[in-house]
Amino acid sequence: MIDKRVESFAAALAGLKDGDTLLCGGFGAVGEPVALIEAVIELGARDLTIVCNNAGSGLIGVAALLKAGRARKLICSYPRSSDPQVIDELYKAKKIEIELVPQGTLTERMRAAGAGIGGFFTRTGADTKLADGKELREIDGALYVFEKPLPGDFALIKAQRGDRWGNLTYRKSARNFNPVMAMAGKITVAQVSEIAELGALDPEAIATPGIFVDRVVVA
Repeated sequence: MIDKRVESFAAALAGLKDGDTLLCGGFGAVGEPVALIEAVIELGARDLTIVCNNAGSGLIGVAALLKAGRARKLICSYPRSSDPQVIDELYKAKKIEIELVPQGTLTERMRAAGAGIGGFFTRTGADTKLADGKELREIDGALYVFEKPLPGDFALIKAQRGDRWGNLTYRKSARNFNPVMAMAGKITVAQVSEIAELGALDPEAIATPGIFVDRVVVA
């Protein structure tokens, strides 16, 4: 019997170690798996690479993880959002490395990792500093930059409902990066608000099939 539910956050994050790459869902605070991220802090993992859209909101979630000094590197699109105090202080003190990735490119790099694609060419970032050190190719008269897949050791995502097989549904815009991150994680852990009985989720509403999910925990 397939049952991906776990009873604790410690069990949900079993195998997490220093130096891992974490894909953290969310657009700002919307869809951010705050409870899972807090558990990462409690478990004490260090030298992490954090992949997310922005550098957290306020002092919770990703921002709290950064403030705790657990991250070595941040890969994101918007490090300076409406409340950038944590990342500003760390970066100015040279305590963290930041890799800026355009939002669409960030998503496609993770999708490529999940789909088993070895990389792709995009016009985004060509002729800018974002292309420094990367392979360039002219296609139909336009310059393209080659981008590599972006997998994670763990993908930490948030959904509204999930069943024991790991099928997930999301609440409105909280869907954001979560489905594509679920595809790209070697171990994908879903924080859900509610466990649904098998068959209770509308198949047309399932945005993340259970094939991409390894563990489900209720927050």
